[in-house]
Amino acid sequence: MRAEPSSAGTSHKDAPPLPARLLVPAGVLAAVAGAFAYVGAVDPNEPGHYPACPLLRLTGIYCPGCGGLRSAHAVVHGDLTTALGANALAVAGYALFAVVWAVWVVRVARGRPPGIEPRPAQLWAVGAVIAVFTLVRNLPFGSWLHP
Repeated sequence: MRAEPSSAGTSHKDAPPLPARLLVPAGVLAAVAGAFAYVGAVDPNEPGHYPACPLLRLTGIYCPGCGGLRSAHAVVHGDLTTALGANALAVAGYALFAVVWAVWVVRVARGRPPGIEPRPAQLWAVGAVIAVFTLVRNLPFGSWLHP
């Protein structure tokens, strides 16, 4: 009996075993979990643990990442309100990463190609959201977005 080809053009018989297919997503998750564990253990609110944002230090302008470490620290400790106050865009990024990673794992587990390719319009939209967030947090009425 011959195996039917999958959408990737290879048969399930030719695909590596499931544990081998999940090595890369597991490695990415381990790296991200390690980074979050480190930030959770080493408080970015204490001076001297991490370098200051060069843009903020030189210009006084908050970049889109300012407050991201404090946000990650708060997420690790289960304080979502503080995390959103430190950097709401970072919290959205953490959630987006979790969704994309889960889709990636499901696709790989089913033997499908892992690629998630955003369209140019989606990339432009992400860039626009980051630009607007950065602009608004640096204007007087956007002070509630300061870390």
